[in-house]
Formats: sequence, C-alpha cells, structure tokens
Amino acid sequence: MTTEATRRTPGTPCWVSLMVHGLSATQEFYRDLFGWDFIPGPQHFGPYVRAMIDGKEVAGIGQLPPDRHLPIAWTPYMATEDADETAEQIRCCGGTVGVGPLDAADAGRMAIASDPEGGVFGIWQAAAHTGTALFGTHGTPVWNELVTRETSAVSKFYQSVFGYDVEPVVSTEFDYATLHLEGRAVASLHGVGHALPRDRGSHWMTYFEVEDTEESAALVRDLGGHVLHEPREGSSGWLATVADPEGAVFTIVRSAER
Repeated sequence: MTTEATRRTPGTPCWVSLMVHGLSATQEFYRDLFGWDFIPGPQHFGPYVRAMIDGKEVAGIGQLPPDRHLPIAWTPYMATEDADETAEQIRCCGGTVGVGPLDAADAGRMAIASDPEGGVFGIWQAAAHTGTALFGTHGTPVWNELVTRETSAVSKFYQSVFGYDVEPVVSTEFDYATLHLEGRAVASLHGVGHALPRDRGSHWMTYFEVEDTEESAALVRDLGGHVLHEPREGSSGWLATVADPEGAVFTIVRSAER
C-alpha cells in the first residue's frame, strides 16, 4: 500500500542520502534500478539531487569534492525539532558531530554525526523539506538498521539522544533490538559481534522496497553493482544485500505483505 509522509515525530528516520564521486553515473544506476527521476536539491555541499517517484521525494544523492575520500554509504537522517539542541545532546552522550548544524537553504537545518561506535547518521530539522514523501512502493526506503558489534551500549546512546523505547529480542542466538517511538517500531539495532566487517565498522543499513528481490538483485549485477548476500528469506520478507558501483551497500526487500 502506498502512503504519503508528513512531518515526523522527533527521532523518526525521515530521509536517506548518499554522497558519491560520480553523480551522473550513480543517478543512472538508481534510475534503472528503482525508476527514480531526479530534480535539483540544495547545493550547500556541492551538486545534489533529490530522487523522485511519481513526483514525490524519496531520497537524496550528492557529489563529493574530488579530494574528499569518505566512505560511500547511505546515511539515514532522524527527525528533530531543534538540530542544535540534538547535536549538543549527541556530544553529551559520547557521540561526534562531524558536520553542522547548518542550514540547507530553505529546506531545513541539518547535521551529520556518529554514535560512540562510529555509526554515521544525520539529523534533520524540517522547514520546506519534510523528508521522504512516499512509502510502500518499489524504490522507496522501508527500514533502517544499525549493524554494530553489540547492541547494549549503543542502544543507551540512541535512547538518550532520541528518547526511543528499546525492545531487545531475548535470544541466545541473536543480539537484536527494535527502536520504538509512541509504540511504533521505527528502526533496529543488530549486533553481529566479530562478523562486523573490519573495513566498515558500525554502520547504518538502509532497506529499499522492491517488487521482486531476485529480479532486482540480477539487475544490480547487470548495472555494474554487486550482490553481497544472495536473495534469502528473512523475517521482513525476501531480501538481498547489494552494493552500487561505487560501493554503497544497501538491502533490497520484497515485503512479506506483498
């Protein structure tokens, strides 16, 4: 079912953005994979576009300066009513604010931060731009999950900063917790221990909805990307972990509700 989004409760993931070196080639990849169209967005970091489906904004892609060699990764943004206050809370709780807070033209105010384990995320104080405006259809973000070494310590950080209710999964086999706001699950934490990639460390994983996981995974390969984990059945549906040609890792999922 397709739904439109409105202004979010603080702490809710409200946007996903990607910074790359080859903006044109990356647009072509995601246009072919997800059917995205693109319009110009705020240029405060340089060239930046917003991805659109049926005239609704779903994600952002920007271009890194040639001399900046940052990890290429999808970054979720959490809604806030006061970016400066949230940034200060992040610092007080042991996190780091790497960029901002700063204004993105008339769209809103933002910052990019990392938790004590190094997981990078953004915060977004909405003005003209309230975030992702479409969910539940092919090519839209459907979930965000922090992949980290263990969840207990980092869950306290996110709980303190955003006021999440943390619901751990009691299991001897899994280290997993769901983050709730106002009784609604909004994101999750997944502790993978020594299986955490050494070259990546803790990182947020964005899930995108697709109509057919196998077809989309095959298309990722055809378009020059990589399939890191072949299509498999999970609790949320049929999913695969993939990477675009610049190495940005994300998960594609065919919802169990489809």
